[in-house]
Amino acid sequence: MDIATVRLAGPDDVGAFKLIRLEALRLEPGAFASRAEDWETLPDEEWLRRITGGAVFIAFRDNEPVGLMGLLREQSAKSRHRAVIVMVYVRASERGAGTAKALLDALSEHARDAGILQLELTVSTENPAAQRFYAREGFAEIGRLPAGLIHEGREIDEVMMTKRIG
Repeated sequence: MDIATVRLAGPDDVGAFKLIRLEALRLEPGAFASRAEDWETLPDEEWLRRITGGAVFIAFRDNEPVGLMGLLREQSAKSRHRAVIVMVYVRASERGAGTAKALLDALSEHARDAGILQLELTVSTENPAAQRFYAREGFAEIGRLPAGLIHEGREIDEVMMTKRIG
């Protein structure tokens, strides 16, 4: 299988963003801090703000969104060299096909070009495949966040990881 096409999303991609984000939240509810219900009722203007307020990368196969990865840059003067990777999702049929790496590579290049020196993320301890992926890509575990998420009454720890890119 060839690698999906990845691009920085813009205003014309709101429909694709909405489709893949809601799919992620519905199919993998334990993996995200947000709930599908939090996003389903958002007005179109808020979807547009979220796609243009940071950097959102969408992977496409045959013009259909199959993956997503977002970047939120710290805003204060002393921490603008840092950014957090958010909303990571790759459709099950794309896993192992290089889509996550293509998303991460595009996001990392964008971050470097923007002067970002450090990428940060958290990943559920219940997702060892994602932890292994980030480790292969040069991320190092820097700590754990006990009960970082509460899903269906269960406390789920999160692994905090970082990678210097500058």
